[in-house]
Amino acid sequence: MEGTNQTVDKVYTPQPALSFKEAISTCFKKYFDFSGRARGSEYWYFILFITLISFPIAILDAVFFGSDSIAPIGLIFSLGTIVPSIAVAARRLHDSGKSGWWQLLSLTVIGIPVVLYWVIRKGDDRENEYTQK
Repeated sequence: MEGTNQTVDKVYTPQPALSFKEAISTCFKKYFDFSGRARGSEYWYFILFITLISFPIAILDAVFFGSDSIAPIGLIFSLGTIVPSIAVAARRLHDSGKSGWWQLLSLTVIGIPVVLYWVIRKGDDRENEYTQK
């Protein structure tokens, strides 16, 4: 088989699932890291963290600033978590072999189910262009 140009897919060994605390820590450590892959536990635990923290923050904003206020505590929390949320979503899409830019599709109503499918599905079993060596 000399002279042939065969590519061999390398089997990707997925990392074990992260705990809730590890996932939150990883997402904040990789605050501006849009490269590599994120396992499902990392992504979904971070989404759970943001959801769980948002409820008490909304209550605090309503108690201290009124219901028709700008909600400054929520705004600060949102600003502090928007970048790591986008970064972990990009890495999660990379796990499915998709570019992180595809999450922009979720800005359209039609694109939400498509992006949701990609982040829900199991990641690639093979190395892909986003696998960090």
